[in-house]
Amino acid sequence: MSEPRMMRRARQREQLILALLQQPGMEKAAAVAGISTVTAWRITKTPEFKEEYRQARRDAFSQSLGRLQQAAGAATSTLMKIMVDATAPAASRVRAADCVLEHAASALDLEDLQVRLAKLEQIEKERDKKEDQ
Repeated sequence: MSEPRMMRRARQREQLILALLQQPGMEKAAAVAGISTVTAWRITKTPEFKEEYRQARRDAFSQSLGRLQQAAGAATSTLMKIMVDATAPAASRVRAADCVLEHAASALDLEDLQVRLAKLEQIEKERDKKEDQ
């Protein structure tokens, strides 16, 4: 395959990936990328596309998670304010308290898993050292 053709395919792949991240469906994404739907479909079947698209989705999701983490403090404050606000409806206070407890329990479980994982990793390192001797 010639160099210009490979570059064109890589560019089409990149444009399609960007369009798929922003558009609701293949047809609109193909139109935005400036290619036919058939060409878009063919591109999506290639291993290069699958890997690059998977990575692009991971990157986009990671950015979204980062934004959520930045808002976590404000969300926690909001829940706690509602939870202790005597003028708030009882159902809202109960729901806020339930959310706080649920997330606190999840955080505790995650912390426990991290400790257990660290212990397992340490055991594995010690085994590797013994095998190397």
